[in-house]
Amino acid sequence: MKMVQVSDKVVKEDGKLDAFLGIDIGSVTCKFVLMDNDGNVLTSVFLRNRGSPIDSAKAGMEDLRTKVEQNEELQEYAIRCCGTTGSARYLTKAIVGGDLAKTEIIAHAVATQSLYPDVSTILEIGGQDSKIIILRDGIIVDFAMNSVCAAGTGSFLDHQASRLGIPIEQFGDYAVKSKNPVSIAGRCTVFAESDMIHKQNAGYTKEDIIAGLCDSLVRNYMNNLSKGKTLDEPIIFQGGVSYNKGIIEAFERHLGCEIIVPKYNVLMGALGMAILVRDYYLDHGLDHGHVTLFRGLDVGDIEFKTSTFHCGDCPNNCEIVQVKMPQDENKVIARWGSRCGKWEVF
Repeated sequence: MKMVQVSDKVVKEDGKLDAFLGIDIGSVTCKFVLMDNDGNVLTSVFLRNRGSPIDSAKAGMEDLRTKVEQNEELQEYAIRCCGTTGSARYLTKAIVGGDLAKTEIIAHAVATQSLYPDVSTILEIGGQDSKIIILRDGIIVDFAMNSVCAAGTGSFLDHQASRLGIPIEQFGDYAVKSKNPVSIAGRCTVFAESDMIHKQNAGYTKEDIIAGLCDSLVRNYMNNLSKGKTLDEPIIFQGGVSYNKGIIEAFERHLGCEIIVPKYNVLMGALGMAILVRDYYLDHGLDHGHVTLFRGLDVGDIEFKTSTFHCGDCPNNCEIVQVKMPQDENKVIARWGSRCGKWEVF
């Protein structure tokens, strides 16, 4: 594509500047980051899941479209490439017309390194899962994920905050006021809740109980994810739970060092994908005539239908997931799930 140099910005022959879209749709929230060529975040969308990845992707794209329509500066940009990550990355890629899909581990590491090039340890805690990523000299050397036990995730704190009658947004403020955090069993949500009730009945203050719950979550996280790993500094903490001051202080007590929370703490997966697709575009697009698969900001107006079937051609009997566009003669736009790759369409 022909380029025209205007001031310090590169405008393509369509009269638009380059923008890159990263999307992270997980089990609880979905994040969208629109980034320019220099890595600056132009705008973002953060919202709760709408019950299905398709509804969430469409809702997020509608919010993004509204932001662009209401901002003349954003209208100067065109989305050249789109990437997806998160537990629903393949389905999201099919819906929005993504050019690239990567795991959360890669996306989070890329985003964090863009802000902290010398990062050694990444702690990430979301609503339903948590992860730890170990880097050395800019390379991922180890990682671990927990998507099974809720005691080390944000949903654990949400539930306990509800029991205590405290908005989760104020949870951290209570924790940092504690003078004597109580010890609460944290290896299981059931035991933790039982122990918390016992401490309430014994007359402990809410501040001390909440600080104890924060310590409990951190102990659970460390026991499940960091065993056998060396957690060197700088240590970056991200994900929705990183808003909680009590958890930050609990990590600092356990690790004996400063914990850094990045500016885009809840958007790091989406930011990482925006960076990855920018690099993909620059490596394969400008010089090789890349045409994006991105369907545009009007994705919310398109109808999609998902279905499953079992292959049955071998003893594996793989369950295949497929996505169709009914308005386009039921065209299959994506299909995955076969171990041998026979049915794969991306």
